[in-house]
Amino acid sequence: MEQTRTWRPPYELDLRLTLGQLQRGNSDPTYRTAPDGSVWRSARTPDGPCALRITASRATGEVTGQAWGPGAAWQLDRLPALLGADDDPDAFPSHHHPLLHDAFRQRRGMRMPRTDLVLAALIPSILEQKVTTIEARKAFKLLVHWHGEPAPGPVPDGLRVIPDAATWARIPTWDWHRAGVDHKRSRTIMEAVRVAPALERTAAATRQEASRLLKLVPGIGVWTTAETMQRSHGDPDALSVGDLHLCKQVGYALTGTPADDPRMLELLEPYRGHRHRAALLIRMAGPRTPRRAPRFAPRDYSRI
Repeated sequence: MEQTRTWRPPYELDLRLTLGQLQRGNSDPTYRTAPDGSVWRSARTPDGPCALRITASRATGEVTGQAWGPGAAWQLDRLPALLGADDDPDAFPSHHHPLLHDAFRQRRGMRMPRTDLVLAALIPSILEQKVTTIEARKAFKLLVHWHGEPAPGPVPDGLRVIPDAATWARIPTWDWHRAGVDHKRSRTIMEAVRVAPALERTAAATRQEASRLLKLVPGIGVWTTAETMQRSHGDPDALSVGDLHLCKQVGYALTGTPADDPRMLELLEPYRGHRHRAALLIRMAGPRTPRRAPRFAPRDYSRI
């Protein structure tokens, strides 16, 4: 049965830029953008799976959420947080650099979305550890296709719900192998799903405490924690330290010279509290770092 909620954000909202931060590439089986501009997401909530369709009216500024499945009420209750109601972009000190000032002004409607679903943000982040984006997104698509379930309701073709923790734990070794996931990443996911209830409870913790607890799981470090917190907690300061390309791009955009992680931290210190927001704006609007080395080639673990 369909459930509906209409909400008028008390701020400018760009639906595409806000929710697009949750999409894991164009092949993400849990996310769709429809030709009419509406956004579809599936989620596995504490009450069960759901599908959510979100539309925004330019005429009234209202946002409408339509949801199906056992988790519909849970998801609609959190619709404002999903659309950045907990975010405070006005506190972003954009004046420190003209590039960020202009990028921020042009994207005033971009908010930090908060899902309150930790495992759903964590597992794709683990899959992205130390591999190319192409490899990680392919693995996520295959594993959700094989072990997830169709999203409830009249949803777009192919929209699926990620597996629950028990199902992730039962994925056989050969399916990880077929999806191109090496033993280190699959083992880290097993460690995470083993303590899934505790991880989900960190959605109610402070950002500092949630970050600390996530890093207690073997195989989860600073980068994976940041990539998770950006989505589960809508953390505008969760900077992806350890990213192969981010530090170079931040350095090049702000100084004209690629940087390493320590230098990136120095450059983004004036934006503390919003360092992820600053890095995201640079990724969107900054100049690309010239490549002087071969690209990191995808590896086929299914043949190893």
